[in-house]
Amino acid sequence: MSIPKISQRGHQLHLALFFPFAPNYLWNETERNDIYYDFDAHVQLIKTAERGLFSTVFFGESLRLREHLGKVNVSAITGRPDALVLFAYLAAHTSNIGFVATLNTTYADPIDLARRIATVDVLTEGRAGWNVVTTDNAWTGANFRKGGYLPHRDRYRHAAEHIDAIQAIWDGWDAGTADYSGEFYDLATRSTVPPSPQAQPVFFQAGESDEGRDFAAKYAEGIFSRYIDFEPALAFAHDLGRRLVAAGRPADDVRIFPSAGVVLGDTDKEAHEKSVWLRDQIWTDRRILEVIEAVWGRDLSGTDVDGPLPEQGPTIIKQSRSHGVMNSRDEPQRIAASWRDLSTEHGYSIRELVHHLTASRSFVGTPSKVADELTRYVRAGAIDGLNLTADAFPHGLGDVVDRLVPELQERGVYPREYAGTTLRENLGLSAPVSRRRVADGVSA
Repeated sequence: MSIPKISQRGHQLHLALFFPFAPNYLWNETERNDIYYDFDAHVQLIKTAERGLFSTVFFGESLRLREHLGKVNVSAITGRPDALVLFAYLAAHTSNIGFVATLNTTYADPIDLARRIATVDVLTEGRAGWNVVTTDNAWTGANFRKGGYLPHRDRYRHAAEHIDAIQAIWDGWDAGTADYSGEFYDLATRSTVPPSPQAQPVFFQAGESDEGRDFAAKYAEGIFSRYIDFEPALAFAHDLGRRLVAAGRPADDVRIFPSAGVVLGDTDKEAHEKSVWLRDQIWTDRRILEVIEAVWGRDLSGTDVDGPLPEQGPTIIKQSRSHGVMNSRDEPQRIAASWRDLSTEHGYSIRELVHHLTASRSFVGTPSKVADELTRYVRAGAIDGLNLTADAFPHGLGDVVDRLVPELQERGVYPREYAGTTLRENLGLSAPVSRRRVADGVSA
């Protein structure tokens, strides 16, 4: 595949500390599960990230506890503290790292959300970001007595109006009033929080469809992607660049953060052995079986995960799209049949099948080798950053900070100090997109 380089990219790598839904950590190093709600434990990990000059810490979000077979999933972190409240606490213990909260437009009031996000942005002196998400599933909506009230086809139009309404509130500080009228929102209010040193929080987005990419091209300043293999990552950057230009913005106006792991060793062999060990520690027998149970629709306790798939097929006709461990978005019988074919073709046991299905991309090797590979990505313009999950909590970043960061700095693709005190400065971003728009909606 021959794809022209996006010439204005390729200068510097940004690292982000990502808190996904677990288990993504070494549970045997954690004495108690409620440590994930311990604010001081978060401080410990995030101060390590700041020592490594990470640009941001990014929290995923769930508006309902994750379930498995109709019960709260006990082998995963199914909830977490409110990110904005936690960020207010973390801000007092840090100086430069940014804080990106995942906040849902579907079930939030724009007036309330505008005030809460802006408050954290002012409190942190311009270090806040918002990962804009939308949803339409009835399972989450039930927690808000709304069910599936938002049709799937309307989710991005609704999200766009939500952002436009919030933008009107933030832009209305000087005028004293903010008016917005649209299909979903009609409001007249006053902004109660002044702009921060970075003017307003940085917008992030993670949509993958064509509609999601166009949404990102209009609003986002950072985007979380799933493309980490080199050619697909470069293709994604090129496609996003085209969409940005079509939206009247520079082709490099959005920072691209794919998610990937980093596993380091003194030799490549040691790093690969550590990678396998981490996978086996994180993917316990119980968790492996849950992947199969979610499609089969029944408790399979006692099944040997080193043996074949159960002879009897799934007992459910349709699988939930939103709260199972494995989200097939399809008929369980068809998914089970495809898994049987895959297992037969490769001689997979249940364990090997789940390892295949859940395999995620990691950069594995010596610090020098991983730094060389990441440098190639950055200089080609394929990525701007990396969304990293620590392999243990509250520890787990030491290798990256102490061994990989210096190698990246030696190659000239990682900062030796923070560029400034705001998230916008540290990501190398210009003024908010709304501040650069002229009357016809094209960026100035």
